[in-house]
Amino acid sequence: MILNEVRQELLRLLGPERFRDDMEALITHSYDATPMLQTMPDAVVYPESTQDVQHILRLANEHRIPIVPRGAASNLCGGTVPVSGGIVVAMTRMNKLLELDTDNLTATFQPGLNTKQFHREVEKKGLFYPPDPSSMVISTLGGNIMEGAGGLRGLKYGTTKDYVIGLEAVLPSGEVIRTGGKLYKDVAGYDLTKLLVGSEGTLAIVTEATVKLIPAPKVRQTMLVAFEDIYAAARSVSRIVGAGIIPATLEFMDQPTIRVVEEYNHIGLPTDMEAVLLIEQDGQEPLGVGKDMDAIASICREEGAARIDMARDEHEAEQLMKARRSALSTLARIRPTTILEDATVPRSRIADMVLAINRIAAQYELNICTFGHAGDGNLHPTCTTDARDTAEIERVEQAFADIFEEAIRLGGTITGEHGVGTVKAPYLEWKVGEAGIAVMKGIKQAFDPNGIMNPGKIFAKPARKRLVITR
Repeated sequence: MILNEVRQELLRLLGPERFRDDMEALITHSYDATPMLQTMPDAVVYPESTQDVQHILRLANEHRIPIVPRGAASNLCGGTVPVSGGIVVAMTRMNKLLELDTDNLTATFQPGLNTKQFHREVEKKGLFYPPDPSSMVISTLGGNIMEGAGGLRGLKYGTTKDYVIGLEAVLPSGEVIRTGGKLYKDVAGYDLTKLLVGSEGTLAIVTEATVKLIPAPKVRQTMLVAFEDIYAAARSVSRIVGAGIIPATLEFMDQPTIRVVEEYNHIGLPTDMEAVLLIEQDGQEPLGVGKDMDAIASICREEGAARIDMARDEHEAEQLMKARRSALSTLARIRPTTILEDATVPRSRIADMVLAINRIAAQYELNICTFGHAGDGNLHPTCTTDARDTAEIERVEQAFADIFEEAIRLGGTITGEHGVGTVKAPYLEWKVGEAGIAVMKGIKQAFDPNGIMNPGKIFAKPARKRLVITR
């Protein structure tokens, strides 16, 4: 519970519209997009300025009150669930696009700005901000920054961390730090910008960000390639990249995913195939894009592709990409609970990873569909289940533990873009080791000595028992 003196001070600072502790507000902010995870906060605040955030954090730090920064809460790792209670700091009212600088090719914004809205504003200027998480219609840019979000275009263009070049952030003490700026070169000390990106609200609250932009591509072509053999699909991915062709999008769906997506979208996906690749290339000149697509098609044919369909127009291209972007929402219709995870392996091990997922699903008698970003090896095994069936949920948890172990065994990681949060915290030591955890905890202590920033995230109590993993 929050002390009455703290409550009264927050009411004085923010007013009754921006400080709420009524049941409706508490319940609304007690969960995020992560299934089966909910904890009530003690209060919710809605800052509208950096100064508001400073006041909130100073007060919370003085009284050792947990702080949970929150954007649109579309994350899938429990990152914005207030597992220790405290104050949820909802950043959605700090949602202004502050500047589009066409001379420096940068944009500066507040963290609550909607991702899709930002894309539209940038594109009006003939510019391009590539990071495109599947949640972009819902998510905020601040949430993308805190989770280090990826997206379908990550192979060619990189992820959020590759575009953030400057931040304004408030420390738990209420002090403001500014990192980077409109600079493409800056080696003045430790790279605090990159440190804060992906920190999941455990170090500070970002109140302003500057990102770099690039000229928008003028040409885009899309194709669907179907395979009867999953290894042929994986070999095609490796050969495409090995040939020096970096597609804008190189996505994968396995047969269970294809069937479900086609059942609900009716766009002509080949449900008898073991795997499909959705491939998009973009660029400034039609000749170069066409040459790349011809080479990609040739590689896929050589690897035994059963079917290659080139989108004839922009509408068909949008339909194909919609099929991939809607995979999660489509799978969610099957059963009451949908658990989507992410694990990343070297792209050459994609087929091994998918087959391992299928084997693990059969072992635990579960329905797990797999789709993801084939070009960068980031797969999303997705289990459709029912949270009311406790015996099945136990099998789901064990199955995902086995999947994470297999990903690490294949040279991969436990999360490529969703973050650690509370869900992956028990497995983090598997990836970074005991020494890595100690270094991370040291960084946390330096930023947040009183431990108020998003407690219970990243560092598990206790960590899951380490398995013996051989390479």
